[in-house]
Amino acid sequence: MSMRTVPLVFINLGGEMLYILDQRLRAHNTSEDHSDKGLWSENDRKRVMNDIVGTMFSKAFMDELLKPQQLYSHRTMKTVLTRLAHASIMRLNPASMDRLYELMVMAFKYQVFLCPRPKDLLLISYNHMDAIREFVKDTPVVVNQVDETHRKIIEAYSSLSEGQFQLLRQTLLIFFQDMHVRVSLFLKNQIQNPNGRFALTTSGPVPQGTDVPGLIRIFDCHGREVRRREFPSGGSYTSAIREGSFELRGNRVIRLGMNMYVCTHAEHTLEKSCSTLSTDDTPNPLAKEELNLLARLMGSMKAENKPRGESGFRINLFTTDEEEEEAGASGGAEESLYGVINIQAMQDEQAALELARIAGQFAEQEEKPEKLSGDKGEELLAMMDDL
Repeated sequence: MSMRTVPLVFINLGGEMLYILDQRLRAHNTSEDHSDKGLWSENDRKRVMNDIVGTMFSKAFMDELLKPQQLYSHRTMKTVLTRLAHASIMRLNPASMDRLYELMVMAFKYQVFLCPRPKDLLLISYNHMDAIREFVKDTPVVVNQVDETHRKIIEAYSSLSEGQFQLLRQTLLIFFQDMHVRVSLFLKNQIQNPNGRFALTTSGPVPQGTDVPGLIRIFDCHGREVRRREFPSGGSYTSAIREGSFELRGNRVIRLGMNMYVCTHAEHTLEKSCSTLSTDDTPNPLAKEELNLLARLMGSMKAENKPRGESGFRINLFTTDEEEEEAGASGGAEESLYGVINIQAMQDEQAALELARIAGQFAEQEEKPEKLSGDKGEELLAMMDDL
């Protein structure tokens, strides 16, 4: 596994979280009595963005993330991102945070799947960082934090070989392999199957430095081309578009990693066409299964009754309070991330003893790495508490 995966996972998942929160904070909300009670102002939105981004790109925290280390588990990564989301006046309850994390992971998983070549993972990350920089453009101090982290990312990853980038991508795919959460926007655009797996297209531009498939060239022992043969490629491919910029600022060319909740570009991209999110009063049959996080973004929001000195806001990522309570009672994060299969085996005493012996060997081998992973997660959480 690659030891340089953690920074990219954190930046990309954090970027997706900021996209969702920004869209939610910008959404027009009206209370039942048509008053301003419970509404987010533009200053509230900017404060949330500045607080979260400032914590996310703090020097001490990013220096710790940039150290070579194994990729964290979903549990540890979600805990760190929960602390990050609560770095400002905003609050998410556990059930909403579970759904938010699933949405972030599925969006980034889709981007990794469609990544033209392993090195373009950097362009996806840079698209996220460019958007984050735009969120805090009115706060120079926070912009400088983002720029400094961006320079460190360029310095750390620009020297990696193609093989190292391939290993990094493979590590990400292992991290995502058990996540098959259905997302209504993906289902609507037919880029995700009902079982939660993505349907990848066989059309579009090929990766940079790659020829369009459909031609076989045969060479002799002296390296001279002697014959050509064409074959049906099974798709509609085009030549590679120009390479994106890997500098601090520039045109990244690919659209993967950009904010898919705000469609400001009309051109067709490597992704399916982005569709504008709108409020629809028609019941969605998938709403209770995956809570329609993308299409409806994301229910009602009310201000908590707190003293003025401790003013804060609570965001509900569900369509109704009843759905929130139902999700909270259904088992929480672990049940939502993984399905549980119960297997009833025959009561064979000898087989049971043999399985217990093998399980004990695995436990001994995994005891030390698991401890290290836990310590690392605790160090990061303690560091975020100090920020």
